[in-house]
Amino acid sequence: MNHPVNVPFNDLSRTAPELRAQLAAAIDDVVSSGWYVMGPQHDTLQVELAEYVGTAHAVLVGNGTDALELALSAVGVVPGDTVLTVANAGAYSSVAARLLGAEPVFADVDPTTLLMSHATFEDAVDRLSRPPRAVVVTHLYGALAPIESIVRAAHDRGIAVVEDCAQSFGATIEGRRGGTFGDAATVSFYPTKNLGALGDGGAVITDREDVAESVRRMRQYGWVGKYDIAVPHGRNSRMDEMQAAILRVKLPYLDRWNERRREIHRAYERVEHPGFSLLNRASESFIAHLGVIRTSDRAAAQQSLSASGVGSDVHYPIPDHRQRYPGGYDGPPLPVTEAAAAEVLSVPIFPEMRDDEIDRVRRALEQL
Repeated sequence: MNHPVNVPFNDLSRTAPELRAQLAAAIDDVVSSGWYVMGPQHDTLQVELAEYVGTAHAVLVGNGTDALELALSAVGVVPGDTVLTVANAGAYSSVAARLLGAEPVFADVDPTTLLMSHATFEDAVDRLSRPPRAVVVTHLYGALAPIESIVRAAHDRGIAVVEDCAQSFGATIEGRRGGTFGDAATVSFYPTKNLGALGDGGAVITDREDVAESVRRMRQYGWVGKYDIAVPHGRNSRMDEMQAAILRVKLPYLDRWNERRREIHRAYERVEHPGFSLLNRASESFIAHLGVIRTSDRAAAQQSLSASGVGSDVHYPIPDHRQRYPGGYDGPPLPVTEAAAAEVLSVPIFPEMRDDEIDRVRRALEQL
């Protein structure tokens, strides 16, 4: 009989008393202000996010998928275009492309990192009958892809680059934050992210004034003035004041939370076992959003972890091109993507984990 899970995969209730007090005060300030949408908390958070990342602009939107959709639109994607992306990252970029009337097309991923690489980018583009309008480079699991070489290759071909930083916010390459390399980048503030709101939220970050202004217009119906719609693809995608205030409280903690995640990951890195391999190593370019192992018998590994009282999850079990909707994939084979989808398994990593829980996960991994 399996033991109950005693080390949860994540536990969002473990908010430190000091942080709880700060969040409660921030929420009270918003309630007292009487300003709940796109007010001073919203505007200040945009400035603080841009300063943190090192870009000229941060534009808040309703969620991370809206951020992808609006960023793609802002860099020029229109109905009938293609958007190059990867198929192992939860289908968010594929959904965003389809919402624009564009077709997602897929690059395979590097067998070591499970990220798009310069080589897989070039191979995918060379197979296409026409170049994509844009490429989404997903920095998956908290690890930055080799973004500099991909950006150079894409721009040489006239392809816009959108970085998806939903799982990598705060990671750096030689001190430069992810999200500052392409034409635009997107962030999700879903509660489980390294910087999570108490609800949904997202942002587009960019150095391009034209991209920032386009997203600002589209997030509020396409207005160029109140009730004056002049920009296509407008919608209602606004972050509320409550979430902005909450994220302003949390942002100063992000780097220390990311370092705690790396510390936990390092403990798992010390495990040597022939039955699995651990993806990634703690570094400035990896913020350990997820701790991912690869194993040829995932079901047995999950059962073993559960028997040890350790939670787990799969990110992600169905590649985009094998989803039932829209079905009928006839593109090039993606062998690394498909193999990884059957092998990846995520184990607990969150900053509030206790040392004894970390040790319990480590011992459970040793017993796989």
